[in-house]
Order: sequence, then structure tokens, then C-alpha cells
Amino acid sequence: MKKYDYLVVGAGLYGAVFAREAKKAGKSVLVIDKRPNVAGNVYTEDVEKIHVHKYGAHIFHTNNKKVWNYITQFAEFNRFTNSPVANYKGELYSLPFNMYTFNKMWGVVTPEEAEAKIEEQRKEITGEPKNLEEQAVSLVGRDIYEKLIKGYTEKQWGRDCTELPAFIIKRLPVRLTFDNNYFNAMYQGIPVGGYTKMVENLLDGIEIRLNTEYLEHKEELDALAEKVVYTGPIDAYFEYKLGTLEYRSVRFETELLDKPNFQGNAAVNYTDRETPWTRIIEHKWFEFGKDSEGNDIPKTVISREYSSEWKLGDEPYYPVNDEKNGALYAEYKELAEKEENVLFGGRLGEYKYYDMDAVIASALELCEKELGIITG
Repeated sequence: MKKYDYLVVGAGLYGAVFAREAKKAGKSVLVIDKRPNVAGNVYTEDVEKIHVHKYGAHIFHTNNKKVWNYITQFAEFNRFTNSPVANYKGELYSLPFNMYTFNKMWGVVTPEEAEAKIEEQRKEITGEPKNLEEQAVSLVGRDIYEKLIKGYTEKQWGRDCTELPAFIIKRLPVRLTFDNNYFNAMYQGIPVGGYTKMVENLLDGIEIRLNTEYLEHKEELDALAEKVVYTGPIDAYFEYKLGTLEYRSVRFETELLDKPNFQGNAAVNYTDRETPWTRIIEHKWFEFGKDSEGNDIPKTVISREYSSEWKLGDEPYYPVNDEKNGALYAEYKELAEKEENVLFGGRLGEYKYYDMDAVIASALELCEKELGIITG
């Protein structure tokens, strides 16, 4: 008999939720992670009492009450609402596109005026849009496209919008209200104390080994447990034998500034092509500029975010949702289904662009199927 019932590879949200429920069901669990910390890409690092989102901004939002009730057992959430600002050559606009945006863009005051302006500009495109530029103009008109979509999208993808396929943008939400909340989510916020603390609470009482590379020590680690829950890249598990799945990557330049306020908002997107970064995150505003005792923090931490071409060995962030990669993943999924005693899950294991709530929902689904428990 092996020492553990389950070896969980990856201490991110998916692995932590499964490990928690397995332990609760009386199973013995070992969690390993190649990084020196738990929490995967939601990891927050304390710098001058600021919880810095090391792998990019994470704002929890969901309409799934079951997921919300589950995760709020492990953290209290604040009332943070995502209201990004767009900076186009020094002009500031509200994101998502709403009445503040349209007033700044055209001086319109009523929803009818805004709607008429958008409608008039959309008519520029007749027939089926041939590329992303035509698609965006057909949805929101030329002015919004030129100032708020074009440069940002070209930086993200590293090519001109006229060279990008139309299907990348299926819809662009236009709000004829002054609602500044980016997400249409019933429940949202940031865990008080940071995401790392929340994941540590999920993993409370569970054995964890950090700085442990599963694929380098696969044989000896597999020998420890009856089953493996693998949340790493599915193609890496199979030694890329069918080819490499592609990702979009981002890199961050983070600095501590000796001032209390850099931009006055958690996220500012730079929508012109010339500014090299796509956005700047000022982390303290996720928690209203206060430390855990409710005091104002005298310093600030900002992260400039750059899109970068992904190559093997880089941190994989966003799966590339296109036909080629979808077909390759389907082949890997077939191989995965034939693996005995290995369960694949999470953003990398399932090659899916998951928001945090969807990761938790997927993990809970596995718990119900695998452990025979009802999770909510």
C-alpha cells in the first residue's frame, strides 16, 4: 500500500481545493509545487504591507453562488469593484465603455445621443467584417476603436488589427449607463489579507513540499500515492510528443515607489500603440490603500505589464484559443484519458482560459466525481 491516497501536483487554486476536500473525506494527501510558495498564479507577496499580485491582477468575481459560498469559508472578501481607466495619450476614459466614456469622447449627455453616435459610426462597415479592425468598428464605431481598442490590442497580440481575425472580438459591451463596474458579477472582491493567505487556509493541515519539480522526479513521486491529480501543462506531462501547445505570455516590471499614490486607481490601461506597456497596476488600491490595521500606507508598488511572445520555458499564462491549438489539445486529452490513476485539471491541465471561479467550480466537480461527496 502506498503512503498517500493522492499526490496533488500544483498548489494553485485547483490543487488546493481538491486537496482540501480529499483530506476532509478522510484521504491522505501530499501537495507538491515547483515554486517556493503556494497559490500558483494567484500568489500575493507582501511588500511594505501591500499585497502585490505577483503574476498579474486577480479580481475575484462570480455569479456562481455555490463557488462564492465555498471560497468565502477561507477568506473574507472586501468590496473592491474593478473600474479600470484607459489612458490614451494623456486623455483618460472610463472602461468598460459607458456614459462617462461617451461624454468624454463626444460630449454627449443622454443615452439616446450616445446610441445615435455609435450607430452612425458603425455604418462605416458594410458586409461581413474581414479582420479585427472591421469587426470592432462594426460593433462600436471608429472613434472608440481608434482610441481605446486598436493600440492596446496590437500590443497584446504583437501585430496589426488588420492582420488579426475578426472572431477574436465577438462582442464589445456598450453600457448606456454610468455603471463603472467592469464585471457583470453578483459577487466580487479581493480576499482580505491577500490570495496567498486564502490558499494557505485551504491547505491548512495538509502536507506540502515546495521547490519540487514533479516531471523531473516523476517515478519516485508516483510511487508515493495511489493516484495523481496533475495541474501542470498537459503537453509537458507527455514530453511534448505530439507538439507544443501555445500560450500568450506577459511580463512585469515591478517597482516600489516612495510616494503614497502613483495613479489613483488599481488598473490603468495604456491604449496607444507607442507606450510599450499595456497597463499599470497599482496594487495598494485593491485594498483601498490601507494595511491590515486600516492605516494608510505611505509607499506604493506598481507593475508595468507587457505582452510578450511566448516560447517554451516562459511562464504560460493564457491558452491560445484557436483551431490549431484546440485540435492539438484534443489529441493530448485522448492520451490523458488513457493514463491510469492520473487526473488532469486546472488551467494548464485542461488548457482552458479559466477565471478563478471556473477553476474552483471545475475542482469541486472533480471532487464530487472522484470522492463521491457533495460540495455545496
